[in-house]
Amino acid sequence: MKNTDTKKMTLFALTWPIFIEILLHMLMGNADTLMLSQYSDHSVAAVGVANQILAVVIVMFGFVAAGASILVAQYLGAKQEMDAAKISMTSISLNLIFSLIISLVLFLLSNFILELMDLPAELMAEASIYMNIVGGFMFIQALIMTISAILRSYGYTKDTMYVTIGMNILNVIGNYLFIFGPFGFPVLGVEGVAYSTIISRIIGFIVITFVLIYRSEKKLPFTSFYRYERTHVTDLLRIGVPSAGEQLSYNTSQMIITYFVAQLGTVAITTKVYVQNLMMFILLFSHAIGQGTQILIGYMIGEGNIDSAYERCMKSLKISIIISTITAVVFYVFHRSLLGIFTDDPTIIEQGAFLLLVTVILEPGRAFNLVVISALRAAGDVKFPVFMGILSMWGVSVTFAWFFGIFLGLGLTGIWIGFIADEWLRGMLMLRRWRSKVWVRKAFV
Repeated sequence: MKNTDTKKMTLFALTWPIFIEILLHMLMGNADTLMLSQYSDHSVAAVGVANQILAVVIVMFGFVAAGASILVAQYLGAKQEMDAAKISMTSISLNLIFSLIISLVLFLLSNFILELMDLPAELMAEASIYMNIVGGFMFIQALIMTISAILRSYGYTKDTMYVTIGMNILNVIGNYLFIFGPFGFPVLGVEGVAYSTIISRIIGFIVITFVLIYRSEKKLPFTSFYRYERTHVTDLLRIGVPSAGEQLSYNTSQMIITYFVAQLGTVAITTKVYVQNLMMFILLFSHAIGQGTQILIGYMIGEGNIDSAYERCMKSLKISIIISTITAVVFYVFHRSLLGIFTDDPTIIEQGAFLLLVTVILEPGRAFNLVVISALRAAGDVKFPVFMGILSMWGVSVTFAWFFGIFLGLGLTGIWIGFIADEWLRGMLMLRRWRSKVWVRKAFV
């Protein structure tokens, strides 16, 4: 595949399409919930539980995509275009096999999995339908994720953004047709939302596959789709498995903290949900900058340009800290209007306002992790962030959340103390690791 001229690649050019793409994923998820809420609250709950399960599965698919994105960037930086193309085809093949197995399990065992979640009987039928349809076709999402990661590493971040925009538009149109039944369309509720999701993904997959073929100028090494090279597979797993493990650990630790919050009552749960929904928009900037930085550093490491890679991370970190801090301050200043989107409960607004104020301290710490960890991964230093991350998530975030929030009775303030301590501790450890330049010996190319 022909790669973009690295000299013309800038952080901004890579980052803004990634930002738009992530933002759209978030907005469309909210749109699905909002549209389905007009049909039935039970349907929203059923789909919500099913999507919690599917979200964990998507993290599992991400490990091959994560490995591919880093390796492709490093190989392109080293001017080894053929190896980059082979890695691309191998990663697509591996994720197809893995995702087909997972999709079959989800289709056959959907009821069993939902029963493990202790789902109320009145939600089981709709949740099962959604799991059967969307879960059975999860391999399509795995392929989209993998191809998108490859295209981003080649610098084609706009292409993946346009495909995401198209998929989301189709999904909203499909939801409208099947939920509200205009023009004589059948009102299918949850089943219709599931069909809409799958149809939009299938069309998105077809389009992004054509984009991949077009950008490669029809010179993809298709033999690498079924004839693997051991070093390629090993390197993909060495990067991807630890990255997936870290994400699974984070999701699990957050579930435990949510369990703590549940002990504080309904108001506390609701406040946490609303504030964290707003926080997602703040961390978008750091997330996008982290992904763009990862691509650039991957190229630089492949080129052997260590000094440029080091400086790129430090510059990206400064930008991310400044933007996330300013955004957090703006969200706090306008907290009444923002929280008012969700609720008019004065207690929730008052508690939420204080948590948004504390978030001004939290978000710069999170910026360290999102940017510096991405840089370390791009350099091939994947194990250290995972080990330290798991230790900090459970040893600091979960422990502090229980101690300050539950044991000392500080409630949500105590929970947020745990979040802040975890993000800043990990952030400082990651920065120290980057400055040590231990990662120089970790490159895969």
